[in-house]
Amino acid sequence: MKLNLFKRIVSKLTNQPEEEDKQSLEKLGDSLKNADLDYKFAQLFTHSGGFFNYCADEAEALQTLNQIIKIEGINNLFCWDKELQNFLNVVKSTYTSELQSSNEAAFITCEYLIAYDGRIMLSHNNILHYHSSRLPDKIIIIANVSQIVNNLNDAMGKIKRNGNIKNLTSISGSQSKMDSSSNANTKLFLLLLED
Repeated sequence: MKLNLFKRIVSKLTNQPEEEDKQSLEKLGDSLKNADLDYKFAQLFTHSGGFFNYCADEAEALQTLNQIIKIEGINNLFCWDKELQNFLNVVKSTYTSELQSSNEAAFITCEYLIAYDGRIMLSHNNILHYHSSRLPDKIIIIANVSQIVNNLNDAMGKIKRNGNIKNLTSISGSQSKMDSSSNANTKLFLLLLED
């Protein structure tokens, strides 16, 4: 019993996912292996701590975005994407197109949503030249259902075909899987839009 408590403390200090969490994610993944990709992604994304919001259209996405901004008390966002800036103009939110220390959240797009483990793949197309660990504690991502892929291999195959995508990383729920320096307190919100 004491050893288990010690492992938990060490895993918290080193920011490593606890073995139990890893196993329960794998079990959940196994139980969903025959599920639709969008359902599987949503389950695994929320299991890892993400906040999943399905939006039937852009109007619903705008409402959800506005609610997140209000509930989380966000006053200043990082958003460099012109189309996403239009969303923020509609909900009358302050944003900067360069990442600044005053940004309380980021509003970005992504490359792919990976159903296998609920991760979200980002590249320089989404976060410019910034490292994902530099993003604010709150990240709001907007994506389409068509961006859901089965696994990392599928995502990498599509990226190779599209070419010229660099600085790939992936984030999930409450922690980044690829960079250990990431902040464990990150809140990840996904607005998933029907194509």
